[in-house]
Formats: sequence, C-alpha cells, structure tokens
Amino acid sequence: MEIWAFSLMELGIFLIIILGTLQWAFHRTSGIDDHDESIFGRKWTFPTIFLGLFLLLILFQMLPLPVGLLKILSPKTHALRSALSLKPSALSFPLSFYPFLTQIEFLKWVALIALFLFLLQWGALNKGRGTLISVTMFVGIFESLYGMFEFFSGHEHILHVEASTLISSVTGTFINRNYFAGYLSMVIPLAVGYIFYRESFNEDISVGWHRRLSSLDGKTYFLVFGVILMILGLLFSASRMGILSLLLSFTVVALLFRNPARGQRLSKTPIFILGLALFWGALIGLDAVISRFFTVSEGFKGRWEIYANTLQIIKDFPLLGSGLGTFIQVFPAYRSFHVEGFVSHAENDFIQLASEVGLVGIGLLAVAFLFLLYKAFSGIRKLSPEDSRRYIGIGGLVGILALLVHSMVERNIQVPANAYLFTFILALVLRISTKKTESIHHKPN
Repeated sequence: MEIWAFSLMELGIFLIIILGTLQWAFHRTSGIDDHDESIFGRKWTFPTIFLGLFLLLILFQMLPLPVGLLKILSPKTHALRSALSLKPSALSFPLSFYPFLTQIEFLKWVALIALFLFLLQWGALNKGRGTLISVTMFVGIFESLYGMFEFFSGHEHILHVEASTLISSVTGTFINRNYFAGYLSMVIPLAVGYIFYRESFNEDISVGWHRRLSSLDGKTYFLVFGVILMILGLLFSASRMGILSLLLSFTVVALLFRNPARGQRLSKTPIFILGLALFWGALIGLDAVISRFFTVSEGFKGRWEIYANTLQIIKDFPLLGSGLGTFIQVFPAYRSFHVEGFVSHAENDFIQLASEVGLVGIGLLAVAFLFLLYKAFSGIRKLSPEDSRRYIGIGGLVGILALLVHSMVERNIQVPANAYLFTFILALVLRISTKKTESIHHKPN
C-alpha cells in the first residue's frame, strides 16, 4: 500500500508492455504471423471505449474548471471550494478535492487497464498459462506459509517491519487480514481449476477412484498440498467474509466440476480437498476463528455507519464524484460517529468508488465489466465438456466473483496486489473463453 511499492509495480507493468510490443514488432518485421495468438479485435472495442471514457473522466476531475461550469456540474463542490478557498476571487477549481491523490489513483488505473488490454493480445498468455498459474500458486503458498510462520512463531513481522500491533492473525506480507484473504480467494479456485485441467488428460471413467488416485504424479500431489496450505492460511486469517467466500467458491466449483458421465451431482475432489484442510485446521485449533463469527454484529454496526455516511457523499456529489482517491480527505466532513484515528476507506469498494467518481464513473466501469463478464461466462458455457480449459476458466471466474463478493464489505480491489491479480485472471479467463477448442490429448507440464 506504500507509494514506492505500487509505483514499482506500475513501472514493471509498463516495462512488460514495452517488451511485449518490441517482441510483436520484431515478429512482424521477421515475417512471423502471430495474429492467431491474439483475441484483441473489434469485439473488444466496446469495453475499451468505456474504460477509456472512465480514464478521461478522471483526467477531467483534475482539470481546473471555470466557476460557472463547476457550479453546474457539481454544486456541492462549488459551494465547498468557494467556502474553503483562500482566494475568493479564484476563477477556476478542479472537481477533485485533492488532485494529487487523484493523480496517484489515475496512474494505477492507467497501468492496470493497459496491462489488461495488453494481456488480451499477448500470445504467451495462452501458451504459457500453466507456468503463469503455477507461479501464481507459488506466491499464494508462500504468502500462506510465511503468514502462518510469523503468527504461530510469535515473530510477528511483515517482512522487515516489526508488526506486533498489526498481526492478530495470519496476514502473509499484507498489512490486513482481509487483503490477504482476498488475494487467496482468487488464487485457490484458480489452483483447483488448474489441478482438474491437468488431471483431465488422464481421466478414465472406467477405472475406480483408487486407480485414479494411484495414477496421480508428484506435481499433482504437490499442487493439492499447496491448495490445502492456502486454505489453512485463509482460515487462520480469521477473515469472516474471506472464509464465507471460500466456502461459497468450493460449493460452486463442486457443482460445476461434476462429471455428468459418471452421474455425479457434485464433484467430490474439491469437497475432499476442503475437508482435509478443515480437518487439519481443526487439529491445530480453530477456536479463535470461530469466535470471530460471534462478533459479526459488532463489526457490521460500524460498517453500516460508514456506509450511511458514504452514501451522503454520493448524494452530495452524484454525477462526477469528489475525485478519485479523495475519500480519506472528504469523509471526515461527513463522519457522524467517533473513531480513534481516521477512516481510510468505506469498507465497501463499490460505494467508495461511487462517492469518488460519481454515478457517471461507476456506470462506465459497470457497463465495461458486465460486458466482459458476460463474454467470459458465455464463452466458458460454449466450451465442450471435453475441453479441459473450462476448468481453468471456471476456477478463474469463481475467484473473480469471490473477490467481488468480499469487496462488498471490505477494501480489496483498491489493494494494488489484488487489483493486479484480478486483472491477470480476468484476462486469462477471457482468452480461454474466446479461443478455439484445444486438443485434449496433450498433457501440460
């Protein structure tokens, strides 16, 4: 969440895009035709336009506007700016109450949207998806192991920073249990989908479960063990909504991964993996985790107060918002309750974003995302039951939806690491759902 950290991420994204563009240019000059590896075409013009309009809206928020125009577009902004201005004779003000914060958030959105559009046409995303998913899993496993070590050992550090006041549960390298849980809620379903994807090449409905179990290779056992470790990490994060999202994800995965040829109503493998993780967690002790669910009403009481105050901001800045990234500056003027310190976020990504970019901004994003979600969902439905890629597509889509559910009661999409992973998985799912049928006779590495 530090500026230097996500600035490095942004630089890394732009470097990837530059290198990818240079590679594409080299292939073109060398006569290598990689057109078939791209899915970026006219059908993506519609969401691209809406994403571009959203970025233009944020730029518009930072522009100094004539007082007369500002009064028409945002009367509340005009009233507050006029009252707070040290120069009553000023002729122009920006819509954003803190343009520097808006600029910081604008660069994040530019980087992530550019990465998303790049991934849609990057051929290596399709060829190397197994490697990329394995790396994503490795990061999730490392975060879980590191978080459990720091918590259970009593060392209580986040990397080099002493964090005994922050660590009350497993958080990995994140500063908040919910950010960590949000990250894993995307990785775990994708990982389960990848396991099914790999094993579908060995699937034989004529043999019993003991024969199929003995046919698993060492990498598959490692992947299953890694998923169990990530589930344990999420359980011991004690994130209530994270755990509920996990249970919901496994329910959906078990339903969608069933094999009708075997007469299955539910796929037993995800249930078995989740059961092993819960059993292991119970042996370690889940008392602290369970006890948090008995205090859920206390936690939501404070959230409802924040929601009510944030809705008042939306009411005062309905069309264009108070400025992307300005919630922390604007909210104190609307806070109706006492709190130690300050409120940095609205505990709900969607209403906070609506307060910052208005109904116009949230509408542009909603149209673009719903279109992409529809394309992903409809594309996965069109994949034949024999196409093993549908497991990755379903797992990725479930992970995306799990994060969105979690974001209804927490800040998650605003966390740069989670936003980056969200972007990668969405692009991966869209590539899978829009490619031609893949041969099922070649097992991936």
